[in-house]
Amino acid sequence: MKNKKIAIIGTVGIPAKYGGFETLTEYLTKNLHDKYNMTVYCSLKNYDEELGSYNNAKLKYINLNANGVQSIPYDIISIFSSLRFADTLLVLGVSGCIVLPFVRLFSKKRIIVNIDGLEWKRDKWGKGAKWFLKYSEKLAVKYSDEVVADNRVIQEYIKSEYNKESTFIAYGADHVTKESIRDELQSKYPFLNKKYAFKVCRIEPENNIHVILEAFYLYEKLNLIIIGNWLNSEYGKSLKAKYMHTKNIFLLDPIYNQNILNQIRSNAYIYMHGHSAGGTNPSLVEAMYLGLPIFSYDVKYNRETTYNRALYFHDVSELVNLLQNTKEITLDDIAMHLMVLAKEHYTWSRISEQYAQLF
Repeated sequence: MKNKKIAIIGTVGIPAKYGGFETLTEYLTKNLHDKYNMTVYCSLKNYDEELGSYNNAKLKYINLNANGVQSIPYDIISIFSSLRFADTLLVLGVSGCIVLPFVRLFSKKRIIVNIDGLEWKRDKWGKGAKWFLKYSEKLAVKYSDEVVADNRVIQEYIKSEYNKESTFIAYGADHVTKESIRDELQSKYPFLNKKYAFKVCRIEPENNIHVILEAFYLYEKLNLIIIGNWLNSEYGKSLKAKYMHTKNIFLLDPIYNQNILNQIRSNAYIYMHGHSAGGTNPSLVEAMYLGLPIFSYDVKYNRETTYNRALYFHDVSELVNLLQNTKEITLDDIAMHLMVLAKEHYTWSRISEQYAQLF
């Protein structure tokens, strides 16, 4: 089996610095390198040096960004390059899948596509981009040998929309560790000495930052810390201007040091999850694994990920009601159940074995 060659396409690359697909790739190469010859395509725009290999996987670099508009040629070039040597292509995301009908004219290589979280539904895309992503999704499902859905709601969507069976594989979370807040961090951020709710995410409308901020503006008894890219959009800038002087709200710019981020996140009194789009969100399963009580925006994706064991809100008034009336013993019970679920379902050894079965 070691002779089987796997190409992983569609990520920024490894070592992982960014999102869920990168972390997934990190652990697939770490856990499966003894079974397969693996090659990972990486964006040269995001690494200062080119490594020949990492986790015993070969690295190939392309001088384009892996995200945004450049993700389309980035993925297409990766697909054509990998056809020369790989037995199986694992394509993460649908940007480059526009070429799969052409690929199928001359290649019978095995293609597995993880379609991610219905990217075309996200508010940040204009009409043209939404059309392209939806069409790429359609072609990805039609022309791939296997489709991976990271959430059972996505799996149901694939069946109803395209009449095709898919394989459900979520994400792992056991790469996160619970850590104490160090003295130097408490000195820098004195508000960490009190109980706080916490959220880290991109500052986008579909993550319902406005709902969470307004609820904590009305409920002043608990601090709120949100880490995100506030200056990348008018939405973020307007929210920061509106709430930055609220005494119990602390809006921090992105923190890329995982150790510092983990110190703040690990010790949250409540983890706020506002995402309304996508499938299984990595930050949500990580919060579960850390044993944090979770208040989550009420959509099917989030209920599925948390097995209906979190607390859920639709709007400001529902969130304020949760903050006012949820007792600490209830929060402890929620945190315990979510952690048990995460340790059962969201480990990288389990996720890696599920991908190995597909390979």
